[in-house]
Amino acid sequence: MQEPTPDGAPARRPIRSYVLRAGRLGPGQARALTELGPRFLIPYRPEPLDLDAAFGRIAPKVLEIGFGMGETTARIAAEHPDTDYLGVEVHTPGVGALLKRIGELGLSNVRIVQYDAVEVLRHMLPPDSLDGVHVYFPDPWPKKRHHKRRLIQPDFVRLLASRMKPGAYLHLATDWEDYARQMLAVLSAEPMLTNTVEGYAPRPAWRPLTKFEQRGLRLGHGVWDLLFRRR
Repeated sequence: MQEPTPDGAPARRPIRSYVLRAGRLGPGQARALTELGPRFLIPYRPEPLDLDAAFGRIAPKVLEIGFGMGETTARIAAEHPDTDYLGVEVHTPGVGALLKRIGELGLSNVRIVQYDAVEVLRHMLPPDSLDGVHVYFPDPWPKKRHHKRRLIQPDFVRLLASRMKPGAYLHLATDWEDYARQMLAVLSAEPMLTNTVEGYAPRPAWRPLTKFEQRGLRLGHGVWDLLFRRR
């Protein structure tokens, strides 16, 4: 049952940018959740998170939203040990997969919150706390009637920008041209952000190509990167 609003009308259910799917949890992922979860998972709490305390050091902090199975996150973290990476993901198999890679690579600069990114941004991350944000290949929700579910919307981008430090970067990538156009329009309209280039950006060296992306490029599919900075 929905909670009523102060005027007595039923509260509207928030539109989610994801659907929770019951994915298979492999034995290695399950073991990583049990053995490494207590160290690298940060429980969701609706209160500000001390990022330096969470990582045990003072270092640049980069947020990644929706890291999937975590392969890109792990590679970036391994190549940039002087930066801390906070990954937010809702799907348990992906969380287990990233924890597994953390163990295999001996990473110490990754933490994970398994929760809705909007709520994490709203309640856990203080304003002006992030040095960078990665949003790679979010669900494009290709059907027009589902576009309202897309993550990159004006209200979300405004919230995200408020959590970035002045000068911090926002890096997005998608392989859906229609979504790329929407991303560019939404980010360009946000007063707190400025584009680092005219239009779409070349892929920055820090974002590795995934196997899926390499296959798509061989088939002639496009990939669009966007790189903005907080004013």
